[in-house]
Amino acid sequence: MSRRKEPAAQGEPRCTVTVCRGCCCGTDKIPGVDHSAQLATLKSKLGPVARVRAVNCLDACEQANVIVVQPSSAGRAAGGRPVWLGLVNDPDATADIADWVAAGGPGLAEPPDILDLYEFAPSRRVRRGVAD
Repeated sequence: MSRRKEPAAQGEPRCTVTVCRGCCCGTDKIPGVDHSAQLATLKSKLGPVARVRAVNCLDACEQANVIVVQPSSAGRAAGGRPVWLGLVNDPDATADIADWVAAGGPGLAEPPDILDLYEFAPSRRVRRGVAD
């Protein structure tokens, strides 16, 4: 994984949206999902306001497709913490995530109520892997 820093939009640190694309997420193991379109939607809607990155595996396969939304510096200062979302397998959920992040994400904007159904808490070992 690259550790280079990308320039922030308008000079502000941005949210990071991590999209799992590994052994289960983003593969035919989760049928009926246009995985390429999901990632493309997030990148096109969030490109100017958030960093969207695809990673090989977040080790939460039972929740495939997994997306983690990490707060911006301002969001973290306001109390925001990373939000793990699982079973994100329909375009409406992807759009809800994109709209929330575009509005500020964790700590700065309230997520749509429907995202409560997708939120889960991974093990500490798995959480540490995303922070690296």
